Amino acid sequence: MNLSDDRRLLVEQVIKSFETSIDVKRKCIGGGCADIVVEMAQCVAEAISRGGKLLLCGNGGSAADAQHLAAELVVRLRPHVSREGVAAMSLAMDSSTLTACGNDFAFDEIFSRPLQSMGRSGDVLLGITTSGNSVNVVRAFKCAQAMGIHALGFLGNGGGSALQHCDMALVVPSDDTAAIQEAHITAGHALMVLVEDLLLRDGHISRMEG
Repeated sequence: MNLSDDRRLLVEQVIKSFETSIDVKRKCIGGGCADIVVEMAQCVAEAISRGGKLLLCGNGGSAADAQHLAAELVVRLRPHVSREGVAAMSLAMDSSTLTACGNDFAFDEIFSRPLQSMGRSGDVLLGITTSGNSVNVVRAFKCAQAMGIHALGFLGNGGGSALQHCDMALVVPSDDTAAIQEAHITAGHALMVLVEDLLLRDGHISRMEG
């Protein structure tokens, strides 16, 4: 194999990654993903309008997505939409809290413990797990339902064991971890836009000057 053949194979591999991601997103659209995201946005906006907050959790790349989406509400999502901050936070907290909980209790409790400490009835939890079987996310869902907190799931791989503990769930129809994560962040951005728009429309948050 010469260098040009090797490069061609690498390029084809990249193109395949894009095509896989696109195909999975198209399946999400065909599977009613948009309706689920709208319902989730209405749930989150209503909770925030009543003084509640959005709490998010996930592991690894999903932990990064949880922090990413929380930041979109707390700070700003769209440069042309300056508005008041919205109450949202990731339960994948600082390293001291995570390691203390993992050491003193169990890694399986790293989300349910802070949820019990800071969650209140009427809040919303968005748990993200590509496998649908992350034990700590499932425990957080169970804890949320026991506390009167709405449990929303961004799942994959058929939904896994998490599906039965969600009030609403977006299940990406794939077992490809990367493609699931890419669909999750796309759905997450759409969700945050809708939440922002609903809160502004109904006067629960205000635009800022400048």
